Amino acid sequence: MTNLHMGQVHLGLIDYALMLIYFVFVIGIGASLKRRVKTSSDFFQSGRSIPAWITGLAFLSANLGAQEVIGMGASGAKYGIATAHFYWVGAIPAMVFVGIFMMPFYYGSKARSVPEYLKLRYDEKTRGFNAFSFAIMTLFSSGISLFAMAKLLGLLLGWDFTFSMLVSAGIVLAYIFLGGLTSAIYNEVLQFFLIVFGFLPLVVIGLTKAGGWDGVKHSLDLLAVQNHFPAGAYTHAWAHMGSATNPMGVDWFSLTMGLGFVLSFGYWCTDFLVVQRAMAANSMSAARRTPLIAAVPKMLFPFLVILPGMIAMALTANGAASGYSLPLDAKGGLDYNMAAPSMLVHFFPTGLLGVGMTALLASFMSGMAGNVTAFNTVFTVDIYESYIRPKQSDHHYLMVGKFATVGGILVSILTALLAANFNNIMDMLQLVFAFVNAPLFATFLLGMFWKRTTGHGAFFGLLSGTVGAAIHHGLTRPAGEFEAIKGGWLGHIVHTYPSDMAQNFWTAIIAWTTCFVVTIIISSLTKRTKSDEELTGLVYSLTPKPEETEKVWYKQPVVLGIIVLMGAVILNVLFS
Repeated sequence: MTNLHMGQVHLGLIDYALMLIYFVFVIGIGASLKRRVKTSSDFFQSGRSIPAWITGLAFLSANLGAQEVIGMGASGAKYGIATAHFYWVGAIPAMVFVGIFMMPFYYGSKARSVPEYLKLRYDEKTRGFNAFSFAIMTLFSSGISLFAMAKLLGLLLGWDFTFSMLVSAGIVLAYIFLGGLTSAIYNEVLQFFLIVFGFLPLVVIGLTKAGGWDGVKHSLDLLAVQNHFPAGAYTHAWAHMGSATNPMGVDWFSLTMGLGFVLSFGYWCTDFLVVQRAMAANSMSAARRTPLIAAVPKMLFPFLVILPGMIAMALTANGAASGYSLPLDAKGGLDYNMAAPSMLVHFFPTGLLGVGMTALLASFMSGMAGNVTAFNTVFTVDIYESYIRPKQSDHHYLMVGKFATVGGILVSILTALLAANFNNIMDMLQLVFAFVNAPLFATFLLGMFWKRTTGHGAFFGLLSGTVGAAIHHGLTRPAGEFEAIKGGWLGHIVHTYPSDMAQNFWTAIIAWTTCFVVTIIISSLTKRTKSDEELTGLVYSLTPKPEETEKVWYKQPVVLGIIVLMGAVILNVLFS
């Protein structure tokens, strides 16, 4: 088998030119928008002035960073077509739910962030807990994108890993510092089209080299049997979910409950990174349509980002006959993270390689920028303004937001080093979500649909859910893993999971269940501190239902939601 080492890739002049043009362009966007950023609202919320089609693509692209482009490709190579569950089960239903039911609360409350909504619904301590935990999560997520970008620059140019991180971080810092959220959103829209144009040829070329879809299935069926799984385990999404006898090591319950309900709704409905894009829309109707517009291309993205990983694995399984193999990581195992990049550099000719690499760099930078813009908003609004320096001028908070951007990127450099312990960055990302988003979703669900939920119940429920996740993680471990960051750090292993992802799903289930139960118990034992009038606009039963002002059917959120859900069902059936 051939293998790809750092610095082996030789780019042509046109490839370098394309990447340079992209870097100049994104910084230029930030510079051109600088004159429009005059207030903190402009910097953090884009002045709520962006049309739905742009916020829709940004809503999708904010999640289309290294975690998706590299992580989903890595998961496609490691787990096969079951990775598509992150889309058709683990995204689409939640995106429909947030658009139809939850955006009226977010947008109508005029909250500048998700933690600020929690303050309005519950109390200050609940807001503070979520603000700190979310800030930590965004810095981990940003670090994952930075890690992937540094690895790619090392692969392309042979640069030192640390130097690559500093260069990457500097470029992202420049355009966020200048243009704020608006700059990030417009760059995310650009990134969406770059990824489509960069990865579509990769899928076509990869399928041709692998003998089409039938060739991929044949190679992966042989690999499944070799790895002691049933034939078809890598190419059927549902057929082998009756038990954990599949590469992902999960059964239908942990998949639907852990991913389809807890992690999915926890991310799409409560993660300020994506919610922030919808809140920048120019009307309530546009805000509700934002996640529904995003859901349409989201359904099709498995064919762009998961399929290359599966093709890479099929070609690797063919050995020398294919002339390609996945690179090895530092431990001598397959480096799944490099599935998409290594396919690009192996199969793309000069010129097309520049487009593909620019698409990868765009996804990394956009993913990192999305997390940093969410971090600077939450830090400034929910931490600095609330607990450190309240009642300062708007200009003061604008400058704090800019300097929080600098601090967020510096911490991201440190968290990027932790990502090196995972051969699939999606494993690390879902672990972080299990700690933060899973219990938070229980808090939101009860808060929005049960007016009896109290601030004390919400706070101690969140705390208990996070502690429950930590205890479960500390007492369990994925098979064959021994680093403390992978679990088992409490010194006693009570259960070993077949894979990292199986452990993540159950960590999320335990976190959500613990938070849900504790919140109900404590809320039942404590008094409400907010009247029905104070909860109007924050609780479903006390809020007037939004009137549908759009007359055209394809602009009506409920109609769009039904169409999107039907599409997801069809895809699940086709690849069952």
